[in-house]
Amino acid sequence: MKRALITGGSGGLGAAICRKLAADGCHVYVHAHRGLQKAEDIAAEIIAAGGSAQAITFDVANAEQTHAALQIVLAQGAIQVLVNNAGIHDDAVMPGMNAQQWHSVVDVSLNGFFNVTQPLLLPMIGKRWGRIINISSIAAITGNRGQTNYAAAKAGLHGATKSLALEVASRGITVNAVAPGIIESAMSAKVFDKDTVKRLVPAGRAGTPDEVADLVAFIASDRAAYISGQIISINGAMT
Repeated sequence: MKRALITGGSGGLGAAICRKLAADGCHVYVHAHRGLQKAEDIAAEIIAAGGSAQAITFDVANAEQTHAALQIVLAQGAIQVLVNNAGIHDDAVMPGMNAQQWHSVVDVSLNGFFNVTQPLLLPMIGKRWGRIINISSIAAITGNRGQTNYAAAKAGLHGATKSLALEVASRGITVNAVAPGIIESAMSAKVFDKDTVKRLVPAGRAGTPDEVADLVAFIASDRAAYISGQIISINGAMT
């Protein structure tokens, strides 16, 4: 049984990814920072459905805390599927953005990617099979007003994705990024009403967490062994 870690697994999109990977036969670590109870609930739901899962908590932006938590995980075996999904928003137009807003968003999405991924690489290389999937955003491709910090952090993931893919390709490991557009969630519902979604998205609707999870699950499968170093958009034809 392959072991999968999904950071931010207690959120809406993360939970959908956890459920899908568990249904595909992975033992899933449902990660949370502050939402441990949600992570435990999702793990319990997966187990009740016949899957294998457990909750785990640490702050991806805290290198020492992350390293300590991952050593406990690695004591049980290598992680072979890693989904770097943890990310936060702290939106403001750049003239009104303070340093804390900039650093906190970059710390979670970009520095968090390093803090989580780097300790897992050598054990994954030892297995000679791995999938690293970084959850990005259309904001990293097109930009978005009020999200200079978020777009910069996610765009940084794109460069890291392509570079790491080159480094580990010969070891049976693929590295890709998935860049969703507008996806149904409590947060997006507050920002985008139905008329706005229809105006912005040629497909005329928001995507669903399950649609993103299906894409992630495919990239994490053996069928996607020749796909690496790619930024894969899922956005209903937004450009």
